[in-house]
Amino acid sequence: MITVLIVDDQDLVRLGLRALIENEDGMTLAGEAADGLAGVDLARRLVPDVVLLDIRMPGIDGITALRRITEDPALAGTRVVMLTTFEHDEYVFDALHRGASGFLLKDTAPADLLRAIRAAVDGGALMSPSVTRKVVREFVAKGPRTLKPHPRLGALTGRERQILSLVGEGLSNDEIAGRLVISPATARTHVSRTMVKLGARDRAQLVVFAFRSGLTD
Repeated sequence: MITVLIVDDQDLVRLGLRALIENEDGMTLAGEAADGLAGVDLARRLVPDVVLLDIRMPGIDGITALRRITEDPALAGTRVVMLTTFEHDEYVFDALHRGASGFLLKDTAPADLLRAIRAAVDGGALMSPSVTRKVVREFVAKGPRTLKPHPRLGALTGRERQILSLVGEGLSNDEIAGRLVISPATARTHVSRTMVKLGARDRAQLVVFAFRSGLTD
């Protein structure tokens, strides 16, 4: 049973997410909070599998709450999926860098949000590809960036570097398979091996590694 904690300052959003989770087989609501401080406190007390965390909240914002959750050793097994109303939210990249396991718009289809929760538990990440691509483009457009290649980048094969670059573009496994003319199963295997070699927590962290290593244009 996947336990989910909802942290959002909007009553209607919490109500909708609560109804969605409570009516989904294999999931249960661990609790809910209306601000970042209460969310972090509940996460520490309940140790849920997944936290659905709003970025913009009173008290402490979602990024600060995310950092406190991901840096707490007792919550090492807890995954965080960030939610926002804004497609161009400037905090997206920071959220991924801080350890978020996904980033979704609040108007994401219910089925996609449920998939994001399951993907986070499985060590993957479901992000709207359009959001990922736009965020990367915006950072590139801001001017020259300071590259900080991953120290284990040299351990990757040529194909794995290619895979890392495509993950950084926001492509799903099926899209990677289509681009490289390989099977989805083979794409998944390459992504998994790349994550292991780079010590990536999840797919979202691969996006950060690709960007900082200069593999995403």
